[in-house]
Amino acid sequence: MSKLMSLQDAIGLIKDGDCIATSGIAMAGFPEEVVAGIEKSFLETGAPKNLNGIFAAGQGCWEPGHGWQHMAHEGLLASLIGGHFGSCDQIGKMIRENKFKAWNMPQGVIVDMFHEAVRGMPGHITKLGLKTFIDPRIEGGKLNDITTEDIVKVVEIDGEEYLMYKTPKIDVAIVRGTTADSLGNISFEEEALPVDMRVIAMAAKACGGKVIVEVKYTCDRLMTDKVAIPGIFVDAVVVSQTPEETHRQTALHVYDPSLSGHAFVPTEAVASLPFNAKKVISRRAAMELKPGSIINLGVGVPEGIANIAAEEGCADLITMTSESGAVAGVPLGGKAFGAVQNAWAVVEQEIQFDFYNGGGLDVSYLGLAETDEIGNVNVSKFGTGVTGAGGFINISQTTPNLVYCGTFTAGGLKEEIKDGKLIIVQEGRSKKFIKKVQQVTFSGEFGAETGQNVLYVTERAVFKLVKGGLQLIEIAPGVDLEKDILGQMEFAPIIKEDELKVMDTRLFTDELINLRETMLNK
Repeated sequence: MSKLMSLQDAIGLIKDGDCIATSGIAMAGFPEEVVAGIEKSFLETGAPKNLNGIFAAGQGCWEPGHGWQHMAHEGLLASLIGGHFGSCDQIGKMIRENKFKAWNMPQGVIVDMFHEAVRGMPGHITKLGLKTFIDPRIEGGKLNDITTEDIVKVVEIDGEEYLMYKTPKIDVAIVRGTTADSLGNISFEEEALPVDMRVIAMAAKACGGKVIVEVKYTCDRLMTDKVAIPGIFVDAVVVSQTPEETHRQTALHVYDPSLSGHAFVPTEAVASLPFNAKKVISRRAAMELKPGSIINLGVGVPEGIANIAAEEGCADLITMTSESGAVAGVPLGGKAFGAVQNAWAVVEQEIQFDFYNGGGLDVSYLGLAETDEIGNVNVSKFGTGVTGAGGFINISQTTPNLVYCGTFTAGGLKEEIKDGKLIIVQEGRSKKFIKKVQQVTFSGEFGAETGQNVLYVTERAVFKLVKGGLQLIEIAPGVDLEKDILGQMEFAPIIKEDELKVMDTRLFTDELINLRETMLNK
C-alpha cells in the first residue's frame, strides 16, 4: 500500500491538541513544506489548533516565513519545548507575550528525551542542567509567566543529585528525507545532515503516533544501504512541490554535493585575522590547545580559534567537531549554520551528543557574554529577549577544559595595540563581569565542584575558575590593574600576587606566535 499522500491529507493526520516534533538544525533537515502547510490549514480552516510542539536544535533562519516562524499564530500553539529560539524571533515574541506555555531545555537533552520515548522510559536522567536555569530549583527552563508546570525534577540516586526530564508523548513526527520508495523507506542522500530525523520518527511510533516525511523524490525501491528510515516507521510521504524553495539543503543552498559528503571541494585559505584585540583573545585561547585535541567552537569570538590554527600552521594537529553531528571539515555559519563542507564524517545529532556527554571533547571554546563573581556565564537570556541555551549546557558541563572568550567590556569599546602594549582608547558602555548574571547557562559552582579547568580569556585579562570564584591570573601589558580591570568589574576577583603574571608578550605583536612549536613541546 502506497504511503504517498497529498499535503492536505497528511496534515489531516494532525488533530487538535496533538504533540508534534520536527527535525532539523537551522533549515537543514527541516520539513519546511509540511510545516508551512500546517500554517496555511490553520489560517484557512482553524485546524489543527492548540498544538504542543517540541524540537531540539533551533529551527529557522532569522527571517519571517521560515522554520518555526510558520507556527507564530495565536491559537495554533498551546505549548512549546525547544533548544534554541534565536532564529525565530516571532515565536520568541509570542512567548514573551504569554501566548502559549514554553520551556527551554538543553539541545542534547531534548534529543535524549526523544530516545527515551523510543525506549518507553518515563524520563531522561542526567546531571546535565544541574545548577543552571534548567534546574527546577532555579527556573526549571520555564520561559514565561503562564508556564508553571515543571517538566524536569531533581532526583537522588546513591546519594547523588540528578535531573530527570519528562519524556514527551509524541503524536506526530514531522521529519525530512531525500527519497522515498514504494515501501516508504527513506534515504538522506541530498541532506546536509541526518540530524534527528530517525530518532524522532521512532519516538512517535513508540508513542503510538504518526510519522510524516517530506521528500524531494520517489523511486520504486531504494538499495538497502541507502535506507536511513525504514518504511515501518513511516505513515505518510509528502513529495515537495517546490523543492527549490521549501526543501533546500540549507537556507543558502538548494543542493551542494560537498555538504552531503558527495564531493570534496578546494577550500580557500582561511583568512588571517586582522591584528586587533579580538586576535589577541583568539591567540591566547589557542594556547590551550594540545596535539590531538578534539574541540568544539562556539559562535562569535571563539570562531577565531580556527583562523589562528590555520595561520600558525597547526590546524592538522586538532579536530574540530560541531553539535550538528560533523567531525572535522569546514563548518558553515549564518543561515547555513550546522552544515559542514569536507567533513570526515557526519553522524546523527544523538550520537554526537552521546560523544560529548561522555567527555569526548578535550577543550571547548565558548562565548563570554556576561559572567559573575562565582563564575556563572549567561548566553541564553538578555533583557526580555528569548534566546535559549542550544547545545551550550551539554558542551559546557561535559568538557574537561573550557575557555570562555570575549572582550572585557562591550558597547563602543575601542582599543589599540601599540609597541607591544594594549591601549584602551574608549571603554565599553556595558560591563561583562557583573555581580550576578541574568540567567545561569553555565554554573561556576558546578564547574568548580566537578574539577573542570575553566578559563575566561579577554584581551586585557585572563581569569580561572577556582573554588570561591574567579581568580585573576594574567593581565595585558600596558593596562592599569585598578582602572582598566578592577574598575570595570562589579566584583573583586581573587588575586594572588605571586600567581599574577603578564600575558605572553607574543600575543601583542603582529607576527606569528609559533603556536605549532608551543603545542608540540607540551
